Amino acid sequence: MLSLGAVWMVGFLLAVMRISVPYVMAALGGTVCERAGVINIALEAFLLLSALGTALGAPYGATVALTCGLLAGLLAAALYALLVVYFRGDQIVCGVALFLLADGLSRFLLKVVFDSTSNSPRLPKLEGHGPLLLTALALLSIGLLQLLLYRTVFGLRLRSAGEKPQAGYALGVPVVPVRFYAVLLSGLLTAVGGIYLVFDQRQFVALMSGGRGYLALAAMIFGGWRPLPVAMAAILFAAAEAIGIRLQASGLHLPNFLPQLLPYALTLTALVLRGRLGKRQSHAPAALGQ
Repeated sequence: MLSLGAVWMVGFLLAVMRISVPYVMAALGGTVCERAGVINIALEAFLLLSALGTALGAPYGATVALTCGLLAGLLAAALYALLVVYFRGDQIVCGVALFLLADGLSRFLLKVVFDSTSNSPRLPKLEGHGPLLLTALALLSIGLLQLLLYRTVFGLRLRSAGEKPQAGYALGVPVVPVRFYAVLLSGLLTAVGGIYLVFDQRQFVALMSGGRGYLALAAMIFGGWRPLPVAMAAILFAAAEAIGIRLQASGLHLPNFLPQLLPYALTLTALVLRGRLGKRQSHAPAALGQ
C-alpha cells in the first residue's frame, strides 16, 4: 500500500506532466524558429489562436477540433513569417502586434460564436483520451526535433540560416525559404500546446495562454536553444506552477499572489543563471534577429 508521501509524489508528477505540455511545445517551437535566425515573440499568439481554432471546431468533434487548431497555428505562423521574413518587419514589434491581434480576434469570435467575450461553454465532444495522446505527441516531438536539427540536411540548412546566412547563400542554401519553413514548423509545434489547453479544460477562456509563450522563451534561452535541454527547462517551469497550485490548495493561508508568482520568480532566476553561466553553455544563434 502506498504511503501518503508516495501518493503525493505520484499526484505531483501527474500534475507536472499535465501542465508541461503547452510549455514544452511552445519552447520547442521557439527553438526551431530561433535556430533559423528568427526571433519569435509571437509564441503567445500561436498558443492563443490555436486554442481558439480548437474551440471553434470542437462542436463538430475532436478530429475537427484538432485539425482547426493545427490550421490556426499554421496560419498565424504564416502571417508572422510573411511579416518578418519576406517583408523584413521588426521581429519584436510584429510578435507583440500579432499577440494583440490574437487577443482581440479571440474576444470578437467568442462573442460572435458563443455570445460571450470571456469564455466558451463546456465542450463535451472533447472528452476522452485527447490530453493523453497530445502528451505522448509532445514527448515524441522532443526526439523528432533533435533528429531533425542534427541528423538531416534540412536541419543543417536551418542551423546555417541562423548562424552564418551569408555562408549559406554562398553554398546554395535558400536562406529565406528555410527561415519561412522554420517559422511554419514553429507554429505547428506550438499549436499542439494550444490544442492541449482546450482539450484539457474542455473550454476556451480569453487569454487562456496565460503567459506560457513568454515563459517558453525563457526555457528556450535557459536550455541553450537545444531541444532536449529546452524541454527539461520547460518541465522545470511547469513543476514550479504545479508547486504553486499545491501551495494554494494546502491550507497554509498564503496570499494568492505568492504561489502564482513562483513560475515567474523561477524564470527570472533561470535567466540570471543563464547570464552567469553563458560562457559554459551554447550561445544564441549568431544571426538571430538579422
